[in-house]
Amino acid sequence: MSSQHAPAIPTDRYGAPAPWRRRALLSGVVALVVAFLGWLVWTMVVHAAPPVDSDLVSFDIVDEHTAVAIVHVELADDAVDPSCLLRAYAEDHSVVGELSFTPEPGDGDRIEQTIRTERRATSVESVGCTAEGQSRPR
Repeated sequence: MSSQHAPAIPTDRYGAPAPWRRRALLSGVVALVVAFLGWLVWTMVVHAAPPVDSDLVSFDIVDEHTAVAIVHVELADDAVDPSCLLRAYAEDHSVVGELSFTPEPGDGDRIEQTIRTERRATSVESVGCTAEGQSRPR
């Protein structure tokens, strides 16, 4: 003997959900997505145009205690207190020299800097440049 019962429909058993709940959930999700997209656009705009940006163009190891680096620096008109950092490394990858310098708007975009080293360097790295409001070197 088999019993033929129709499956219970959840709305019959638990009642229908309130009609405003779906609209409220949808509105909340849309607001969250709009807020996230606004934050994403703001982040892209702020980080796409830093006050100061730099790249190492070339370097030359002159002698046991001197390395020369040419750095390409782009300063925005509103850059405040820009500062750039160069590091010279020895063959064993230890830091043998460091130079912090302040680029000036009149220096042009290619700046030559001389780094004094403790011993012979084999490479030079541009750590990057920062300015007021720009914590990450670029």
